[in-house]
Amino acid sequence: MEYSIKEIEELVKTIEEDKKELDYESFRKKHTGNNGILTQYLKKIIDIPNDQKAVYGKEINSVKEDVLNILEEKKKLENTYYSSKKIDPTAPFDINSNKDELQKFFTLEGSKHPLTKEVEILVDIFSSMGFDVLESRQIDDDYHMFQSLNFPKGHPARDMYDTFWTEDGLILPAHTSTMQNRALKSFGPPPIAVVLPGRCFRNEATDAGHEHTFHQIEGVYVDKNISLGNMIATIKTYLEKYLNAELEVRIQPAYFPFTEPDCEFVISCPFCNKAGCSTCGHSGWIEIMGCGMIHPNVLKEADIDPDIYTGFAWGFGVDRLTMIKLGINDIRYLRSGNLNFLRQF
Repeated sequence: MEYSIKEIEELVKTIEEDKKELDYESFRKKHTGNNGILTQYLKKIIDIPNDQKAVYGKEINSVKEDVLNILEEKKKLENTYYSSKKIDPTAPFDINSNKDELQKFFTLEGSKHPLTKEVEILVDIFSSMGFDVLESRQIDDDYHMFQSLNFPKGHPARDMYDTFWTEDGLILPAHTSTMQNRALKSFGPPPIAVVLPGRCFRNEATDAGHEHTFHQIEGVYVDKNISLGNMIATIKTYLEKYLNAELEVRIQPAYFPFTEPDCEFVISCPFCNKAGCSTCGHSGWIEIMGCGMIHPNVLKEADIDPDIYTGFAWGFGVDRLTMIKLGINDIRYLRSGNLNFLRQF
């Protein structure tokens, strides 16, 4: 099998073109892989006539040396590139990325967290019912957490709200009721209708139904001649709107220092129609929130005369309602950062 010098020239030409176009791995596979072009040329030597073997071997080995040099050069370039991509976590974002990569990052489509979505839906429902909105704080003081809500210092009910304190006496709110006094003063004189969404914190063990951090929405309504009947109708209306189901409701006794009388609001299970399922613990009913008529001492503390005005308040966990609505069986999933879980919503 004779060879033509033109074949070697065509091979060199192909190598020069690929040197510009291909990265290290693509170039290596095309030319020196098991079925690579150069590999095939090297195998041909056994079929070359003996009187041409020396010349052919010299030419093809020269090409092989060039290819190996190209591969070495490409490898060095890639190593330099990737070493330059090491991230400095203390540096501003733009130092760790070039302009093209930044553009690519910012054009990625994101999504809202399910809790954010549900808070927005609930706030929209309340707004349509005529309620103002005031966001709760994520750090507060003893007065708003306890004293303004009829928890005097030393009151044993304070232990029900074991939460986190800073060294200088500030507190992470254990409930959005910390905003009641501010809301009554800010939106007064009555009539007052306001909801108070925010994040809460409690120092407790976590399990499928409890978290140390969660979202609440507090509701406050104050006017003349307000009764428990108004409270039940208001809560039932927004729950039916949110869960898109007709509900039976009932209230049962509870204890909160800032309401009198104090209630737990219970609804018929919207998933099994009281037949009993895993969501309601096979009881047919779900306890949703604490509520009650605002204690006269709380109204007085906000400069509202309890002999003229009455009102009701409630506070519910958004996380629990979200779990019920979306069929989530473990509250910890909501803050796990698991993207496979979050992408479902």
